[in-house]
Amino acid sequence: MAASVPLQALRTFVEVGQRGSVKAAAAALHVTSGAVSQQIRLLEDRLGLALFTRERQGLRLTEAGASVHPTLLDAFRQIDSAVDALEAFQGRQTLTISTVPSFAASWLVPRLGRFRQQYPQIEVRVEATSALVDLRRDRVDVALRHGLGHYPGLEVIRLMAPVLVPVASPDVMAGREAMQAPENCLDYPLLQDADRADWPLWFAAHGVADDPRAERGSAFEDDYLLIRAAVAGQGLALVPQAYALEEIAAGRLVQVLDKPWPARFAYYLVALADAMQRPEVRAFVTWIREEAKA
Repeated sequence: MAASVPLQALRTFVEVGQRGSVKAAAAALHVTSGAVSQQIRLLEDRLGLALFTRERQGLRLTEAGASVHPTLLDAFRQIDSAVDALEAFQGRQTLTISTVPSFAASWLVPRLGRFRQQYPQIEVRVEATSALVDLRRDRVDVALRHGLGHYPGLEVIRLMAPVLVPVASPDVMAGREAMQAPENCLDYPLLQDADRADWPLWFAAHGVADDPRAERGSAFEDDYLLIRAAVAGQGLALVPQAYALEEIAAGRLVQVLDKPWPARFAYYLVALADAMQRPEVRAFVTWIREEAKA
């Protein structure tokens, strides 16, 4: 019976059981949700028993599924480890980096060419996602995250703390007098971060009295989307200065006031302690620290 069970179906079973979601497993396997469901149906039909209970919140392992899932999970980890060993034996070094889309698009990716010039033997894979990742489970070598630096159980290196600047499309500012003070921003539609916190804090830092207009306006989950909305002329955005430089240089945005303000969060590199011992990870850490200083 075991010889007739497709390996891909077993791998799919492990991923779904680990995540409790067809959609999440599909993202991890880089296939469609339909393909995942098909593999699960194939496995259950082949074995003649149910491995999951379908619930409103997702999928839950049945007693039968739960009894074998840990063993299969460990088996695939050993397979992955063996493949890594073979790749290392061939002299091939790979580095998987996870970061948020805005940081990837506006800061990391434009600079990666310099890393490849210094380390041509290292193949880089960038996974741009706002979701939290499990570094060991998701086989991610390094994560670049925006936060307060509290990442228990991981090696943490502070890279940089961005400053926020107010920007807008030139069309929004056309025909208006140049801004003279931070409170003038309240006369425009404001584009908000997901928590609606940056504008109120920026106003407070510059001595502007509390005003309900500071928390109004469309909100965006990611800085990249915030910049796109500003470029489209939807209002004023408060964004990391480094993210806006290219758009300002191209004339798609203007900085409406010279009032930069330090963000509450910083960018950090996080990794597992054992990963930090690998030469490709050490090379990337050295390189990105120098880039962050620059």
